[in-house]
Amino acid sequence: PYRLGYQRDRERIVHTTAFRRLEYKTQVFVYSEGDHYRNRLTHTIEVAQIGRTLARGLGCNEDLAEAICLAHDLGHPPFGHVGEETLNHLMEGFGGYNHQRQTFRILTELEHRYPEHPGLNLSYEVLEGVVKHDTDYDETDATGFCPEERGTLECQIGNLADEIAYNTSDLDDGLRSGILDPRAVAELRIAHRAFEALDAGAAPNLTDDMLRYRFIRKLVGIEVTDAIAATAAALEAAGVSSLADLRALPSNVAGYSKSIEADNRELKDFLFKNFYRNYRVVRMAVKAERTITDLFTAYVGHPQQLPPETLGKVQEHPEGLHRAVTDYLAGMTDRYAIQEHRRLFDMEERA
Repeated sequence: PYRLGYQRDRERIVHTTAFRRLEYKTQVFVYSEGDHYRNRLTHTIEVAQIGRTLARGLGCNEDLAEAICLAHDLGHPPFGHVGEETLNHLMEGFGGYNHQRQTFRILTELEHRYPEHPGLNLSYEVLEGVVKHDTDYDETDATGFCPEERGTLECQIGNLADEIAYNTSDLDDGLRSGILDPRAVAELRIAHRAFEALDAGAAPNLTDDMLRYRFIRKLVGIEVTDAIAATAAALEAAGVSSLADLRALPSNVAGYSKSIEADNRELKDFLFKNFYRNYRVVRMAVKAERTITDLFTAYVGHPQQLPPETLGKVQEHPEGLHRAVTDYLAGMTDRYAIQEHRRLFDMEERA
């Protein structure tokens, strides 16, 4: 009785199996690349921390914002976005695959923790925040949640928190791994802002761990501070005085100033070209695609290889076997998928 509704939602999310599995799901690097890179769980925690800060700065409901942030990536399959793209290709003609739709299914159907109902019985606003999560790497489908309306400000904050977290942490991991050239990073406009704020000198050395830590912290601070100020100004300019006013707007109001927006676009383009398309990352992606494709083909071709509880779910799905196999694969961690691939394809590995 002493917990409010959104707090209860947040805690139900944290106690799911899907949330714990995020620990061994890829952000950029597969877990075997090292212990100090972000994984999907640490990314989610960073998003939630940034989301709470944004919510507090804007006077929003912190529990609602945090619940949305904690849930936003539950539907990610193993191996990050390449895993999602591979499953979507394999499920062509059978409903496709989208991690946000999968997140919604996890929250409303796939997690069984209560005898009275499937899913977690979360509030409308948390589920709406999940289906209306909208960044460059998300494909929204808000069917059933008034798609013509803007999401709550907490929902929109979740978008910003996700973007701030992956931009800054991917930059950090890229520098830590040696893939990104520190000199090239130092030339970015957003980096110039951080160095000026740090008073780091004319030729900052991002190979120094302590400076890199300070640099990334300052970047997060710059992004968050700008987002709070720009969003507050946009709310005032739009004359928003109620949730109804916010929902009626033609586009999301939470965002950055024009100058930070431009700097972020430069940063995203830089990361795409120099990090996400680096040969080391691409090699991991190709191996991941091969692993998921092999597993999917093996299970669909010979369903008796599936665990009995998974095989028993085939009749529950409109797409039948293909959806049951996809749900099974999507729930795997990177580690489990790699182990399962060995079990199915290595004759010397015990089944």
